[in-house]
Amino acid sequence: MQESRSYIVPTVKLTQTVVQNITPADRRQRIKDSVVAGLTLSVETSGRKSWWVDYRKPDGKRSYHTIGRADLFTVAEARERAKEFLARVKLGEDVTAPKNDGPPPSDAPLLKDFLEEHYFPWVLANRKGGKATVARLKASFGFLMNVAVREIDPLSIEKWRTGRLKEVKASSINRDMAALISSLNWGAGLGLIEANPLSRTKHLQERDSQPKARFLAHDERERLMDALEGREEYLRNMVIVSLNTGIRRGALFSLLWSDVDLDKRILTLRGEDAKNSKTNYVPLNAAAYAAFKEWRKSSKGELVFPSPRTGDRLTECRHAWASLVKAAGIKNFRWHDMRHDFASQLVMKGVDLNTVRELMGHADIRMTLRYAHLAPGVKTKAVAALDE
Repeated sequence: MQESRSYIVPTVKLTQTVVQNITPADRRQRIKDSVVAGLTLSVETSGRKSWWVDYRKPDGKRSYHTIGRADLFTVAEARERAKEFLARVKLGEDVTAPKNDGPPPSDAPLLKDFLEEHYFPWVLANRKGGKATVARLKASFGFLMNVAVREIDPLSIEKWRTGRLKEVKASSINRDMAALISSLNWGAGLGLIEANPLSRTKHLQERDSQPKARFLAHDERERLMDALEGREEYLRNMVIVSLNTGIRRGALFSLLWSDVDLDKRILTLRGEDAKNSKTNYVPLNAAAYAAFKEWRKSSKGELVFPSPRTGDRLTECRHAWASLVKAAGIKNFRWHDMRHDFASQLVMKGVDLNTVRELMGHADIRMTLRYAHLAPGVKTKAVAALDE
């Protein structure tokens, strides 16, 4: 960047009041601190303010080091960071990055521009959960959108995570961070950004982040079956199929009759409707087979469970489900919990975890291990083998 593109303001003693009162001009301003030589406040035309250290490398060449945004670092904190950095330089440490020579670039892409112009279009077109990823990034990282990608620093993220931990669990923050880091890795891989500034950021340690799997007690199952009597035929069969196959709700709503082989008693869960994008095959037990066979007599069209009102794909059945569990006197049992019930019942009946993993379509056995504690006497039998 040419020196003439910035206003060179005389060196002053920077205070919080001074920093807050500086207004943007038609060109970027650089204000030097009189207390710590080299500490510089950069003020963009957008009003964004950030801290830099102006220093010279051992070979005498001028260079700049980023500290971070002025709204995340007080003047005192910026001075401490600057002094620590300059001390490292004085000790002869190699503190420069490959592309850190010259003044701070004014054309470095903002996170918002990078995401909206490049990553969002790609992730929406190539990832099944693209819409959810876009929504997550917008909701969680609005405070970073007007920050240049290269100015996003781990300390800022740590401050954000510390504040977020007061509101949400570590697992939620880790999912947010995973989405952001993935986007930056993608951009760095294609050369759209210099590098991922958060590449070394580690996940927060999660404690008890995996909620206990909810499954039906014997009396709850009986009450649920009783409550299904007299209910709409489509709802009754959907519930029976879900309890006996572990199918996800979205896959159930998209199920086609071509996916149901009544002769071989096999249910095909297509990859396009699966969470891991892999096709899975689930054998039909007697209850699921009977439900499909009964429903086939009255079902018309390609969809197995179309909307009873429009004939199109179902999008939700919250009201029908809420009414059903209320009538059965069952609390804290969501539609998705039927999937947990399916896995839990299998484990409690002695089915090995790897088989359960295959039936559930889990890509990673760690997903299935949440049901391991339900296995009857497995650990007891294991240690008893030493007595033989």
